[in-house]
Amino acid sequence: MSREAAPRRYEVIVVGGGHAGIEAALASARMGRRTLLLTQSLDTIGTMSCNPAVGGVGKGQMVRELDALGGEMAKAADRAGLMFQTLNRGKGKAVHSPRVQCDKAEYRQGQKRVVSQTPGLDAAQDEAVLLWTDGSRLRGVVCASGTRYEGATVVLTTGTFLNGLTHVGPIRRPAGRAGEPPSTGLSAELARLGHSVGRLKTGTPPRLHAPTVRWEALERQEGDDPPAPLSHFTPRIERPQLCCHMTYTNAGTHAVLRANLDRSPLYSGAIKAPGPRYCPSIE
Repeated sequence: MSREAAPRRYEVIVVGGGHAGIEAALASARMGRRTLLLTQSLDTIGTMSCNPAVGGVGKGQMVRELDALGGEMAKAADRAGLMFQTLNRGKGKAVHSPRVQCDKAEYRQGQKRVVSQTPGLDAAQDEAVLLWTDGSRLRGVVCASGTRYEGATVVLTTGTFLNGLTHVGPIRRPAGRAGEPPSTGLSAELARLGHSVGRLKTGTPPRLHAPTVRWEALERQEGDDPPAPLSHFTPRIERPQLCCHMTYTNAGTHAVLRANLDRSPLYSGAIKAPGPRYCPSIE
């Protein structure tokens, strides 16, 4: 007769290995708590899913505050930074906003390295599908593999993966991000426990293959010289810098957009909520 394996015990279990999950897991482990970071894929810890930038108006201030509290994001951005720029320079210093364009691969690798080298922090590849409860008491999580992890504190940092749904033109499919499955079990679990579950929307720009771009036709945007580190703990930026480029739509672009509005989920009715203010789809 088979017997269920004893649960693995931790003080804190963090579900999700993105920006928030990394910070939560590192904070817990650095405070001396035996911590587990649970993620669907160890290879994608710290992946920058959308625009590969850290900071910006409002967000830059938040990253600096996180840095002052011992967070890792600003340090990771400094290590992977390709272009540093202070936004709102024409306004008062209170709204000067640092922003760093990052090498996505280097950012991910750096964050994964920090997680793997932090004492008291384990990372496991599995999907949490059930919240393990005993009456009104939380005991831990149950994974898709059947493994149970015991921990009185569970932090959910699932981001776009929680019952995630993606739209690419008329194509609609469940996904956490492009090419990766969503986390559906936890949504049902939260509802079962009496929590309301909503949905937030974001938009992700397409990726361009650099050799196919006519760079000489674009407007160069230089970064700060010298680049100012995002973290208070980074003495200087050593990495060679790149510049950004800006382009504009024209009558031809507008004609293509108008001819294909019926394929846009924002216009077809597939998405009923308004788009996000600062990362809207181009149409």
